[in-house]
Amino acid sequence: MIQSNRKILLSHGSGGTQSRHLIGELFYRVFDNEILSMGSDSALLEISPENVAFTTDSFVVDPLFFPGGDIGKLAVCGTVNDLAVSGAVPKYLSAAFIIEEGLEFETVEKVAHSMAETAKQAGIQIVTGDTKVVNRGKCDKLFITTTGIGELDPRHWPVSTGQTIEPGDKILVNGFIADHGCAVMAARNDLKVEADIQSDCAPLHTLIREILDAGLRVKFMRDATRGGLATVLAEIVRERSFGMDIIEDEIMVREPVRGMCEFFGFDPLYVANEGKVVIIVHPDDAKKALSLMRKNEFGENARIMGEVVQDHDGRVVMQTRIGGKRIIDMIAGDQLPRIC
Repeated sequence: MIQSNRKILLSHGSGGTQSRHLIGELFYRVFDNEILSMGSDSALLEISPENVAFTTDSFVVDPLFFPGGDIGKLAVCGTVNDLAVSGAVPKYLSAAFIIEEGLEFETVEKVAHSMAETAKQAGIQIVTGDTKVVNRGKCDKLFITTTGIGELDPRHWPVSTGQTIEPGDKILVNGFIADHGCAVMAARNDLKVEADIQSDCAPLHTLIREILDAGLRVKFMRDATRGGLATVLAEIVRERSFGMDIIEDEIMVREPVRGMCEFFGFDPLYVANEGKVVIIVHPDDAKKALSLMRKNEFGENARIMGEVVQDHDGRVVMQTRIGGKRIIDMIAGDQLPRIC
């Protein structure tokens, strides 16, 4: 454990002795694995060169810690999920840290431990990275950029593009929406919310792998992060020769989350998630997919929320709770910035 009350100094980003101390006594120790310990400028990986999934993401969430997660857990889960929804098995992760001068060592160490624990849970190794320190006020505490590599079975190439989607296919989501955005909002503004609203931040690789390994005809998968569930659905149908019908009663929102959204004027459909995946499957496989999802800890509240239709090409139409219809479009602007 690093001594308390120590601060990150500009010299920790200089590339000299202080940098080596930071990297050695913190990141090498916490992320310890055989590949990282080689100390090479590039991680040397064992992976099939023919079928590789590759993704990168940056995380600037404010605050760094929130109910149900933190920036470290978020960084690993976000990258793991991006690989998993592409049909890939997550294998390796890089992590680059931009740290504001004056940030406590203990904070960085807590984030690193969270990343290591989440990576272990997800079966992915953090094998390389970078650390930079910037002057006080030039970044807000800590930013993290991650890059992930996974192995992709050629059978799952169409999953990330949705090229095989057709009318009749069913649309599933693995549970309650908008938890993450509301948890971060409550923590950021120090809201005294009586209900316990927790981020849904979670690695979804096992849930997704169980469905793919079952041989179901999966047409598309995407994690519903920034822009929420509505934006993912709108992106799928945009400029396509089919539409979607979704059912409001099958889209689950926790009552405390719904109440917070109503109070602040947010629409839960557009609030960020970090543990929700939209899956489109052949109609004959929908019930089996639903059953598999509900057996997983991150899919216990899964629902079939709608279907792909030949009508209203390029549009998502929601059947509302009161019997009307509402067009669901992409988000315009940002309801809550710095959510991930």
